[in-house]
Amino acid sequence: MTDLPGSAGGAALVFAATNLDDIVVLTVLFVAARSTGRPRPWHVVAGQYLGIGALVAASVVVAAGLLVVPDPWTGLLGLLPIALGVRALLARSDDDEPPVVVGSLLGVTGVTVANGADNIAVYVPVFRTLEPATGLVFLLVFAALVAVWCAAAALLGGHPRVVRLVGRAGHWLVPTIFIAIGVVILVSSGVLGRLADLAG
Repeated sequence: MTDLPGSAGGAALVFAATNLDDIVVLTVLFVAARSTGRPRPWHVVAGQYLGIGALVAASVVVAAGLLVVPDPWTGLLGLLPIALGVRALLARSDDDEPPVVVGSLLGVTGVTVANGADNIAVYVPVFRTLEPATGLVFLLVFAALVAVWCAAAALLGGHPRVVRLVGRAGHWLVPTIFIAIGVVILVSSGVLGRLADLAG
């Protein structure tokens, strides 16, 4: 029989440990939604659900042995937030609005997947050991916590100090955050070392 409280607590711990950085990304996206109208708030929420859903689905498929993820090549997904950040820096204008780094549902989903590509390395062994009932508990807790993450980021994104900070420094701060996230993904995945080995 499934230990419901224990399973839910374990799921919450796994989700929180692998998605702390999403709070930063989501907050930036909600600030952009308030100040520029892009992406729309529903794009942020739906994109987060689609991105996390894709990561979990891929992890379940890999855990079932139906697919092999070419680790560490998933780290190349770090190029997406880097490209978005560089594009926003190059498109900088003289008005007071921060640049639109991600402006659509597809963009939010892509950033979520790229930022969470390393989550697969954690989720696969977890889902491999879970019974179906416990796995369902994990999925339900993950779905609930995506809503909590979005709500927390929306609150942060509406906080006057955060809005003022992004308003003053958003032209370089928002794109720099995306570039930094991309660099962290590339470095932590080990893909740069693999590319260096191939070049050598």
